[in-house]
Amino acid sequence: MSKETNTDHLRAELKSLADTLEEVLNTSGDKSKEELSKLRGKAEKALQESRHRLGETSDLIARQTREAAAKTDEYVRDNPWTSVGIGAAVGVVLGVLLTRR
Repeated sequence: MSKETNTDHLRAELKSLADTLEEVLNTSGDKSKEELSKLRGKAEKALQESRHRLGETSDLIARQTREAAAKTDEYVRDNPWTSVGIGAAVGVVLGVLLTRR
């Protein structure tokens, strides 16, 4: 699954959770105990699903970060002088940008 797809799913889950919670808050004064129990159950289910989705997304991000770090480490070990040059160039650019302030 791509990052954009994960982000879109996460946004949809959070929007659904927010809508459900808003419904509970807006209608809590007008409902009977039975209706409030149903709304509360719906809100709890939405919250559990959102927590599950957030857990999956955080696991995916952690895995992708570890993979990127491993690839970077491998590249640096295979090309040490190129890596030193890139690091120096980035340092110079950042130094120039920071001293312009």
